[in-house]
Amino acid sequence: MDKISNIFIKILPIYWAFLTYMLLRPGVENHEYFFMFNGIDKVLHLGIFAMLGFSFMAAFPRIRFIYFFQIILIYAFLTEILQEDMHLGRSMETLDIVADTLGCLIGYYIYKMLVRRYF
Repeated sequence: MDKISNIFIKILPIYWAFLTYMLLRPGVENHEYFFMFNGIDKVLHLGIFAMLGFSFMAAFPRIRFIYFFQIILIYAFLTEILQEDMHLGRSMETLDIVADTLGCLIGYYIYKMLVRRYF
């Protein structure tokens, strides 16, 4: 278990930095691909925050749930506020925060299920 934690301690800051860049870069509407649909950004928020939640738990498996949840939620709110304030074609959306919250919870519970099953 400590080996996995050491790997994710190295992966987490890289993923988090990349995620921050992607969430704060200028927004572009793109509907030219077949898989683009209205609301795909909510699905993406859910997925990227599920991975963030999973990675965070894998890096810090002994963290209490309330601290984990507060850290991820503060990050979600901060990125949404910055999207609005930076005026780069992105805006703050409540449903993005909902998707971020659900995503981090999904990542948390997937991690917990895998630990229970395999460790």
